[in-house]
Amino acid sequence: MQLNKKKKQQPTLARKLIASSNPKSIITEQFRTIRTNIQFSMPDQEIKTILVTSSIPGEGKTTNAANLGVVFAQDGKRVLIVDADMRKPTMHHTFNLFNVVGLSNILTKQVDIQSAIHHTDIDNIDIIASGPIPPNPSELLSSKNLDSFINEVIHEYEIIIFDAPPLLSVTDAQILSNKCDGTLLIVKSGYVDKTDVIKAKASLEAAHAKILGVVLNNYKMPKTNNYYYY
Repeated sequence: MQLNKKKKQQPTLARKLIASSNPKSIITEQFRTIRTNIQFSMPDQEIKTILVTSSIPGEGKTTNAANLGVVFAQDGKRVLIVDADMRKPTMHHTFNLFNVVGLSNILTKQVDIQSAIHHTDIDNIDIIASGPIPPNPSELLSSKNLDSFINEVIHEYEIIIFDAPPLLSVTDAQILSNKCDGTLLIVKSGYVDKTDVIKAKASLEAAHAKILGVVLNNYKMPKTNNYYYY
């Protein structure tokens, strides 16, 4: 009985993959715009690894990372989404997966990469969940094992998206931003203080991150439009 109850509750935890469920919506079109802007942002360098983070918790970084992955996949790219938030992981809920094995197992050499990959129902998208929460996420992300992981997956996928913890909470996103080709900062409209966003930007600059841009999330369109602009 408990297993059945758990299965019924699990979908309610999932964040909306609107780019998949409603590809013609205005929100999905905004994600396509973000995709295009990323592709043109650094013409002299191929962008394969993208970090998605925010200043503080609750700004929608995971939802944005997931939907961005979907629109890249719809463009024919082979996409890997990695839940690098090994403190409060949620990406497995978004894709209705179990978080039994994942990035933490890979970085501690408990499993190989292929054993941790989840193939999703969406064409061209694979997921690596966070795995069991380790006692030392920052140390794992700064290890050479992460470098080896990135070097391996960039040969198998055209786009790798990392969902990282908020910048002002822990150092994980700073560490990852230095290893990725570019970083997207998610900012939730009317939710986060301007000073926190400035601090987050400064922390990325201190890590020598390549900031691709800022995504203004949850911005309400004028009265004549009921949609949200991402």
